[in-house]
Amino acid sequence: MRRLLAATAAVLSAAALFAFPGHASAAGLPDFDFSACPAPPANADPGTWRCEAFVSQGALTIGAREIPLGEMRLTFSEGKVDGKYAQVFGELRHAPARVRGTFGASLQLKYGGYSDFLSDDERRGELDLYGVLRHPLLPKECTIGTLDAPLHSVVKDDPAVPFEVISQNPTTVKFGVVDTQLALPRTTGCGPLAQLADELLGLPSASGRNSFKMSTYVQFKPL
Repeated sequence: MRRLLAATAAVLSAAALFAFPGHASAAGLPDFDFSACPAPPANADPGTWRCEAFVSQGALTIGAREIPLGEMRLTFSEGKVDGKYAQVFGELRHAPARVRGTFGASLQLKYGGYSDFLSDDERRGELDLYGVLRHPLLPKECTIGTLDAPLHSVVKDDPAVPFEVISQNPTTVKFGVVDTQLALPRTTGCGPLAQLADELLGLPSASGRNSFKMSTYVQFKPL
C-alpha cells in the first residue's frame, strides 16, 4: 500500500531506523503468522520485497442485520519488479461466523481470486470475496457470490479507527477500513432452501444498504 510503504520505508531499509512520534503501545497485539507468505517473483528487485500479515476483526451488515465476522487473517507479499510495484497474494483464513436468527447457520468468507492492496487517495484497497453458508440442511455449495462471480469490495479508510503505528521493530500498524457500497446477490447453490436462506438474510441487497467493516493490525516482515 502506497501510504504504508511511505510510512515504513525507512524502517525496512538496511540503512536507518525511522522514529515514529507518539506510537501506540504494543501490548495486547495478536500473534502474527507469516507461514503463508508467498515468495517474491524470480525477477523481483532485490531488497524491495516484504510480507504483510493482517489480523482483522469486523462485521458484515446486510440491511438491518449485522453479522459479527470474528477474526480474519490475510497475508500477501509486495515489492518491486523492474522498478515497478508488484504484489503476490498469499492466503485468506476465516473461521465460520454464526449468523444469529438463521437457525444455526454460519458464514465463512473465502478469497475470490483478485486483490489490489496498493492504496491511493480514493481507497485503501480492493478484494474479491465470496461467502460460504454452512448449515446441516444446506448443500456445501451454498454461497453468497462464487469464485467465478465474487463479491467485489472496495474499502476506504474508516475514520472511527484511524491509522496508528504500534511498533517500530517489528513494524506494526493498525487501521480501520469500511466498504458501504458492497452489493450482495441472492444465494447460489442452496438447493430447495434457497428462497428461505435469501429471506432470512435479506438477499439480494443493493449497494448502499450494506457495509463491510474491518479493524486491522498489520505486521511487516522483509523478504
